[in-house]
Amino acid sequence: MASLIQSDKSIIGDVSKAKVVSKKKPWRDLDLSLKIHPIRKDIIPLKDDVAIKNAVKNLLITNFFERPFQPALGANLKALLFEPADYVTRIDMRQGIVDVLTKYEPRIDLLKVEIKDLADQNAYNIIVFFRIKEYDTEDKVEIILRRLK
Repeated sequence: MASLIQSDKSIIGDVSKAKVVSKKKPWRDLDLSLKIHPIRKDIIPLKDDVAIKNAVKNLLITNFFERPFQPALGANLKALLFEPADYVTRIDMRQGIVDVLTKYEPRIDLLKVEIKDLADQNAYNIIVFFRIKEYDTEDKVEIILRRLK
């Protein structure tokens, strides 16, 4: 009978809670506010989940034909600002958000999109809830689209 070696161990109990841990890929993005680092005198980059959140926000505020050689990139929300503030417009906004995030942002899983009509302010409050796949965390991006008179 072979003796039990110290490294021979088995998992006992509920294995559904076990996770595979691996090295996460670092994500970096350019901060569009262009804040300068006080010591290095260089632009401070956004890292990891903040970079992904910034990319989601940039996709939401981009209109069609704004980026060269990518005319279909964007949610085209600004074009819907001057449409009637009704249920059909909110459906178009939601569909544009879902389409752009599922097509151009593979790092997230879209959970929910909330669109509130702020009629007294001539604006829409849009909140997008998502899960970052690599970090297994939930986050949200909130933007306010405002009609200027």
